[in-house]
Amino acid sequence: MTLDDLRVFVAVCRAGSLSAVARDLSCTQSAVSQHVRRLERETGMSLLERQPRGVVPTAAGRILCDAAADGITGLDLALRRLGDLVNGDSGSVRITTGGTTVRHFMAEAIVSFRRHHPKASLEFQTETSSRGCFDALLAGNLDLAWITVGAPVRGIEQRPVVDLPWVLALRSDDPLAARPRIDAGDLRGIRLVRLPTNSTSGAHLDTALAELGIRTGSDTSVADWDTALLLAELGVGHAVVPAVPGLPAPGSGSPLRLIPIPALPPLSVGWAARRWDALSPLARNFADAVAASCTTTRITT
Repeated sequence: MTLDDLRVFVAVCRAGSLSAVARDLSCTQSAVSQHVRRLERETGMSLLERQPRGVVPTAAGRILCDAAADGITGLDLALRRLGDLVNGDSGSVRITTGGTTVRHFMAEAIVSFRRHHPKASLEFQTETSSRGCFDALLAGNLDLAWITVGAPVRGIEQRPVVDLPWVLALRSDDPLAARPRIDAGDLRGIRLVRLPTNSTSGAHLDTALAELGIRTGSDTSVADWDTALLLAELGVGHAVVPAVPGLPAPGSGSPLRLIPIPALPPLSVGWAARRWDALSPLARNFADAVAASCTTTRITT
């Protein structure tokens, strides 16, 4: 039983597919199977169950996967810390986040971080959802994930940084554009540009609307907040989005209007890490820089 055997086995359990792991590792499916078979010989138990669409761990496989994942995470963190001790201020910080996050939440912090740590490197891995960020954080050699804070995730520590109020985005010539605020009743029957249904922010919004008894229609969906804002600006539809930093202020000359919706509970966003106390000093410095810039940047509502 080798560390590579355990790494491959954990990857297979998470992906549910031998072929997907083979593609990720640039090897054959047979090579992946050999790692699993070696573990099964040494444990004397079947660890994977084949199904029509991939594989799932058996009861014994789940026990081994959970234990191996925890051990690999601790080892990876230790190796990163040792590397930082060797490299000092010339180490790296690896972050996974959504495609539009860097522009809205991290631009100022990146400039400040690079000024104070010119020898350090920042590496970004883009995911399409908080769930994807969690999976990448658990599976990869990453330090931090910027996520929409949600339900607890095993093996992950979440730290809220800022609460984002919700706004209705629409063109300035829309009949609702003159309103100082949007009440819950104003949203009834409105056709919205939908956020991704598999995203934490989209689920948060759907739950909040349902609790208020609000039913909305939709004939357009998008993958991120910026695209929803663009479609609202083009007059394609209305969009309910969180008021992220950097949105146009009233009277800025933009054809887009953003009107607060006080009835909707704010959306909490922030950092996630496998173990906060095991982060390198560089990673903690970057996380703190982003948090500081978010609390000082004006969020338009």
